[in-house]
Amino acid sequence: MQFVHTGGIRYLTFDLFPPDVVHAVFTRQGGVSPAPWDSLNVGGTVGDERARVRENRDRAFRILGRDPHSLFDVWQVHSADVVLANAPHPRYEKPPEFKADGIITDNPAVTLFMRFADCTPILLYDPQKRAVGIVHAGWLGTVRRAAGETVKAMQAVFGSKPADILAVIGPSIGPDHYEVGSDVELHVRYAFGRQADSLLHRNHGPKAHFDLWAANELVLRQAGVQQIQTARLCTACHPEDWYSHRAQRGKTGRFGALIALR
Repeated sequence: MQFVHTGGIRYLTFDLFPPDVVHAVFTRQGGVSPAPWDSLNVGGTVGDERARVRENRDRAFRILGRDPHSLFDVWQVHSADVVLANAPHPRYEKPPEFKADGIITDNPAVTLFMRFADCTPILLYDPQKRAVGIVHAGWLGTVRRAAGETVKAMQAVFGSKPADILAVIGPSIGPDHYEVGSDVELHVRYAFGRQADSLLHRNHGPKAHFDLWAANELVLRQAGVQQIQTARLCTACHPEDWYSHRAQRGKTGRFGALIALR
């Protein structure tokens, strides 16, 4: 895992993936947006001007040698639904048509793209079937096993074997900062049963802290994925690099993550 600085943009890559996978989790650095979205905001629903968001997104694509028109994205709704992207989004300048939190493709002409600000980015690659996936997993997507459902979709569509799939878990809010209420704790306990105790901690008071990293690692392993690399970088701890909805009390942008086949 390493940070790369180029053209003023700083992004994170993972050494688990081979060179034939184009991927990045972008920091907030290197864009054109002013505060509170400074500066590489790619979120179009947080109050920033559309032209700046588009410029930021295009910069991110171009820095990795991807055509911005290769974009395929979705409305992220904290679900476990997965969309197959056979071709780039047909209307690049209009909002995405699909509501989902997982996207998969085996088309090198498609770049899968999602936005984050505390939720967990998960990138998937099957080197045998030459297919990729991307997942957005907040607490609700995690208990709904969005990452596992995306692995299942890769199995069903591409014939992927989970043991062949490489998975990386990018920066998200860490357990020290992710205090949750009793309603969320109940969902976690229902979803994970006996294993919930290892995902919920009470080191800082009566309320539980939910470990999204460990939970999504568990979801992936239960789906049969064996090779996982986790960044373990907390978005709330590092505001110089990441947007954090919780740390910045909702007045913030969204950082982008993408994955594609060369």
